[in-house]
Amino acid sequence: MANLVETASEAGSFKTLMTVVEAAGLLELLESPGPFTVFAPTDEAFAKIPTETLASLMEDIPKLKQILSYHVLSGDVRTDNLDELQSAETVEGGLVGIDKSEGGYKINDAKVLQADILTDNGVIHIIDTVLIPALVSVN
Repeated sequence: MANLVETASEAGSFKTLMTVVEAAGLLELLESPGPFTVFAPTDEAFAKIPTETLASLMEDIPKLKQILSYHVLSGDVRTDNLDELQSAETVEGGLVGIDKSEGGYKINDAKVLQADILTDNGVIHIIDTVLIPALVSVN
C-alpha cells in the first residue's frame, strides 16, 4: 500500500495540493509513519482561491505551512470516528468542526466528497474547499 503522498500524487486530482505541500516543506511529515488523517482539497477546491492569493501564499511559507497543517490530524480518523466527533484538533493546533448530515460530512465549510481512502500511514478524506484557520488572513 502507498503512503499519503504517493496515494495523493497517483490520484491525479491533487496537483495543486502536492505542489503547495512540497513548497511548505510538509512532504517529510506526510511520508513519516504517522498515522495521519488528511483532509485533501481537490484541484477544483484550490481553483476557488484567486490566483494572486495563491501566489502570495507560495511566497509566505510559514502561512502556507500553517494553512496546510490545518488539513492534517494526528491519528487515523475514519468516518466511524467522525460520527463520534464534533471537532478535532489539527496538526496546526486549531480545531476543525465536524458535522454529519444526511448528505455526508462537512469539515468546517468543506464538503467531504470521498472518505476513508486508506494508505499505509493514514487516511485521506477528499474535500471540496480549502480550509483556512480562523486566525489566518489570506487577502
